[in-house]
Amino acid sequence: MASFLEDITPFYGTGERNGKGQTLEEFLEEYDPYRYKNPCCTTDTVVFSYKEEQALKEGRLKVLLVKRGNHPSIGCWALPGGFVNLRENLEDTARRELQEETGVSGLPVEQFACYGDYQRDPRARIITSAYLSIVKESDVSVEAGDDAADAAWFEIEMEPETAYEEDGWKKTEYHLTIQNQDQKRNAVILKKERTGLVREKYYVVKEGGGIAVDHAAILAQAYELLKGRLHSRQNMHLPCQSAE
Repeated sequence: MASFLEDITPFYGTGERNGKGQTLEEFLEEYDPYRYKNPCCTTDTVVFSYKEEQALKEGRLKVLLVKRGNHPSIGCWALPGGFVNLRENLEDTARRELQEETGVSGLPVEQFACYGDYQRDPRARIITSAYLSIVKESDVSVEAGDDAADAAWFEIEMEPETAYEEDGWKKTEYHLTIQNQDQKRNAVILKKERTGLVREKYYVVKEGGGIAVDHAAILAQAYELLKGRLHSRQNMHLPCQSAE
């Protein structure tokens, strides 16, 4: 096949031929990207909102979810997201899918996690890049589109239920609640982490509560991250205590 890119000059390396005596052009002409089954890539975006500055300071947030109008997880609430186009950067996919499914556009997005367990989708091996954003609720208008049957804001509450040590891991179970005037959903999330020079942290859904796939775990991770930043920002503005 021909090169995926028009300009291949950044990939010449030292200009040597490979073990088969091929130039880069000859190698690419012979290369078959479909020789092996490859994973699919998606993005999912956690968009938080607040009503006023005081609500933001107190961490009273809402999250934007869409109701799935097609399989898999039809009828469940999910994060806005979808498949990456072949010639599209990940953050562009996140913004495009958010606009197509909710009508919300123009927001900054930050990548904060990658979820790639092989059993997370029955259609194919799908790896998703998770993004987050935050906006004042009155600054955007939400309208479901594309394959979303509905789109709505949900208030969020998340509290740790139990914390314990097991097999070298610190484990915390969280009770996650999302609700609005029409409905309420409850999920249970397990956070596993261990610290040191090499650090591992995973969020796993124990009970989905009507939230699609692993999206409750993605939401929990984003919420904990943002709440930590809000707490740090408040502490930076606290007045200094005078020594007695």
